[in-house]
Amino acid sequence: MALGTATVAYELRFDAGRISLDLLATIHPEERFDSIEVLCAWITGAGLVPATTSLAHADPSWLVGFRELRGQIGQLVRGGLAPTVLRPSYDIALARVNEIARVSPPAPRAVRGEDGSLVRELDGPPECAALLGAIARDAVELLTDPVARAGLRQCEGDNCPIVYVDSSRGRRRRWCSSEVCGNRERVARHRRRAALARA
Repeated sequence: MALGTATVAYELRFDAGRISLDLLATIHPEERFDSIEVLCAWITGAGLVPATTSLAHADPSWLVGFRELRGQIGQLVRGGLAPTVLRPSYDIALARVNEIARVSPPAPRAVRGEDGSLVRELDGPPECAALLGAIARDAVELLTDPVARAGLRQCEGDNCPIVYVDSSRGRRRRWCSSEVCGNRERVARHRRRAALARA
């Protein structure tokens, strides 16, 4: 998968309602973080850094760090959905996420843009640990907020593991994305009705 292709923007999703949950979505339906370029596109798309921020200093260790944090957050989120089956690995993941959350996120500052309006910029090149710290803090806030935690849902789409925060009116959202999993469900339902009508 090359960064310049049309599929990258489609494959990187930011619709789970929290940045830590958007990180979890990078494994479905396949590993997204298969290159530093895609990781950097995700970092920018997730809003961790302003779009004009250079991430040229990112190296392969960043891929390892983001994948590890993703696994730890995944354990915590899925453990929170089924709290009766908590395992010792849950406590290990919790300790690691808490440790990562201690690192301060990148420091923003306001500067004048070319048109004179204020724009956000980072105080310096963001370090991997600071970016991971921002995501870990989001996970801590999500998992300790009873209202947000109560809104956690697993997508009802066929074989879709994505977890999202349901903030819809009436809390009736069924899919991670109406355009992706919801559309698949509607197509499958139409096919079933058409098959019954033919029979």
